[in-house]
Amino acid sequence: MRSLKAYLSENKHFYWILLLLPLLVWFKLLEFNLVPKYMVHSFIDDLIPFSKVFIIPYILWFPYIAYGVLFTGRHNRSDYLKLLIFIGGGMSIAYIFYMFFPNAQELRPTITANDPLSLLVRFIYWSDTPTNVFPSIHVINAVAVDVALHHSEAFSQKKGGKWLSSLIMILICLSTMFVKQHSVLDVAGGLVVSAFFIVPLYLIPKRRVVIESMTAQTASEQHEFS
Repeated sequence: MRSLKAYLSENKHFYWILLLLPLLVWFKLLEFNLVPKYMVHSFIDDLIPFSKVFIIPYILWFPYIAYGVLFTGRHNRSDYLKLLIFIGGGMSIAYIFYMFFPNAQELRPTITANDPLSLLVRFIYWSDTPTNVFPSIHVINAVAVDVALHHSEAFSQKKGGKWLSSLIMILICLSTMFVKQHSVLDVAGGLVVSAFFIVPLYLIPKRRVVIESMTAQTASEQHEFS
């Protein structure tokens, strides 16, 4: 316990994650108070079969998000802050959308089997209502972690790490549809929201660095020939 306190005292940026707690309260208030007015459904949903096996990557979302937050927080404060902005901002946009367009889905099958995977599906169905589904928070946060890890210099040193992260992220996104927690429209909405954060947080700064590097190289070459 003392070592943990000492570590946190030297890395106070970890306390920034507490800023996400109000978002959890916000979500619960929406769950208890919003009455769905719009049902999310696409004909593609009818073509996607229910598969209880996908409950594994669906639940893997929880440790995956935790790993991304802890890894970036441990290795680079800037990466950590960007990830928190992505997660917090993405959830906030989703919650605002839920408030103005309260939505739900009716895709869940009735699960009667008692094997381990079926029990996990039933637990998820019990603990998470089929409301406030578009856009998908599961997708937004999974993409946020994957992008953060892909732009982490420390994570780049892990052999095969980026490929594994992307595989997990893709499986998580697919799992939301195969366990019938989300419509394909929810996933698409989550990807669109994610794009609003990927561009300003990662793509624009990276492009600026590339341009500055090319400018500096050109100036150096001109100086050599002068």
